[in-house]
Amino acid sequence: MKTILVVGIGTGSPEHVTVAAIEALNRADVLFVPDKGAGKADLAEIRRTIIARFVKGAVRQVGYAVPRRDAAHADYGQGVEDWHAALAEIFAGLIAEIPENGSGAFLVWGDPGLYDSTLRILDRVKMPIKVEVFPGITAIQALTAAHGIALNRIGEPVIITTGRQLGSVETDSVVMLDGRLAFRDADPDLEIFWGAYLGTPEQILVSGRLGDVAEKIVAVRAAARERHGWIMDIYLLRQAE
Repeated sequence: MKTILVVGIGTGSPEHVTVAAIEALNRADVLFVPDKGAGKADLAEIRRTIIARFVKGAVRQVGYAVPRRDAAHADYGQGVEDWHAALAEIFAGLIAEIPENGSGAFLVWGDPGLYDSTLRILDRVKMPIKVEVFPGITAIQALTAAHGIALNRIGEPVIITTGRQLGSVETDSVVMLDGRLAFRDADPDLEIFWGAYLGTPEQILVSGRLGDVAEKIVAVRAAARERHGWIMDIYLLRQAE
């Protein structure tokens, strides 16, 4: 049986890669590197940098094109179902590249268990495979570390959600996948801790009273996206102490 290693590589810094992840990459007969188009070529390059730094000896690398995802269905609905189905077919072709009883590794941005679809897509692959998961540093951990804050208040919960689902913020809320900039509609007296390109040399951080920094975030975010052609950002909203 073929083994699939789903390896979390953190949010952009090779220093995020765990010892367990490095060992997993060195076990693989084939490493799969996604290509999300020219605008996101540096994401593939970061993966290749990690491979060059940590993988000993020559190992086969197979690139694959990731189909475009309908922005109107970025985190729900039939668009995601169709996108998952398309990727499952691609994954089946990639798995065919693995030698019998061998292993192949997917290098997953952040952590495979948090707002990533790799495991769900592998569930759709109609062939016998064994899946092993190696956790990585999440964008949430990178965000709180970069700002030097604790994620939760003492004894209090935290909500992890998307911009589309963000409502009134009564509980500390981490917001991911917010292309619509939902924080602009939130209570201006909230505190925000925002970050983009976390863990990379291009990392950007903004924090403060939401009403004071919201437009700065909008402007900085737009300029960064124009410069890079893509952006990955995340933020924490909470009631002020």
